[in-house]
Amino acid sequence: MSRLRGVLIGSALGLLAAGCASFPEQPGPAGWSAAQQLTPQAGPVPELPGELPKGPVQGQQPGQQPTPVPPPQGCKDFNPAVVGTCLNPISGVALTDVNQTTGAVTALAAERATGRLLRVTKDVDPVEVAKLDVDAAGDGGLTGLTLSPTFAEDQLIFVYVTTATDNRVLRIAPDDVPKPVLTGIPKGPTGNRGVLAYDRTGALLVATGDAGNPGAAADPNSLAGKVLRIDATGQPARGNPTAGSRVLASGLKSPGGLCVSGDGTKTWVTDAGATADLLFRVEPGKALGDPAWSWPERPGVAGCASFSNAVMVAASATPGVLNLPMNPDGSFTGKPEAGMQGEDGFGRLGPLLMLDDTTALSGTVNKNPGGAPVSSDDRVVIIVREGGPVGGKD
Repeated sequence: MSRLRGVLIGSALGLLAAGCASFPEQPGPAGWSAAQQLTPQAGPVPELPGELPKGPVQGQQPGQQPTPVPPPQGCKDFNPAVVGTCLNPISGVALTDVNQTTGAVTALAAERATGRLLRVTKDVDPVEVAKLDVDAAGDGGLTGLTLSPTFAEDQLIFVYVTTATDNRVLRIAPDDVPKPVLTGIPKGPTGNRGVLAYDRTGALLVATGDAGNPGAAADPNSLAGKVLRIDATGQPARGNPTAGSRVLASGLKSPGGLCVSGDGTKTWVTDAGATADLLFRVEPGKALGDPAWSWPERPGVAGCASFSNAVMVAASATPGVLNLPMNPDGSFTGKPEAGMQGEDGFGRLGPLLMLDDTTALSGTVNKNPGGAPVSSDDRVVIIVREGGPVGGKD
């Protein structure tokens, strides 16, 4: 079985701590101490080899027949691309460590409905590092997760949650209670899902739902239905299109994925629109008008990853991923190509996180209604792509 190895780019970073610190179980009071400002990316960016299989078939030498991976036995999963097992449907993933000696990957996984944030490592029982009090009605709950760009130094985690009264962004620090960064994002019967990312300037990007009110998405004074750009205190980030405003773009309904290209020139957001699933390119200061792509068949677009020559979109309602071949300017060169839909996949996927231009981290949502979970679901998995079209196509 191939062994995953990783090297954290940047000699100044060194290795991250092998695990996250434990956190109290409940969110803390509204008051909180000042947080460090976000700075350009300095978090874990592993250099992962392309030796992992793209699905449940191990790598083999040219001319050799592939060796099938045995099916899971309970929570034991023999696929080397699987990092964590036996979770509830996963809404967010983040990479925290790659052990240079053993090759073991450590990641964080967020569960939407339970509010649990878990540390997972292959063949190790998941460890709960935080449990947030969330309202998971409709599409709400714990729906967004990202690490501080300076996670190697500050160990800060940011999450997007639905509470009894609102949607909000929280900050989780070692040996501290979770603390609010941005509160008062409207909550409604639907449209509570929100996702997080960070851009290459170190600003937090927050995609918010419309709380069931399309008018709020068009209202520049509402935090609903927007892509927001904030600093670590929740204030508008420097360089926003309108001084004093957190709004980067507007017009969302229920965002499922938010991703920034490796060079920082392209930002994408997926959305469950009124009549179709949508992929938008985010243009600062402009409303989200015509989508870059739409899916009237509604595959359940969720997380996304912006590679150098393609955008990969996870499909939470159907197995696999959707891959859009892309030109350097961000235009698409053809129709989406389905990948990882059969034996080379992991079923239905939720979040996606690009690790580098060959790999992504994802989480499955096979325990959601209509799924077909195996005994080790739901799982955190690593997806390896080829240099051309992605998602298991050579």
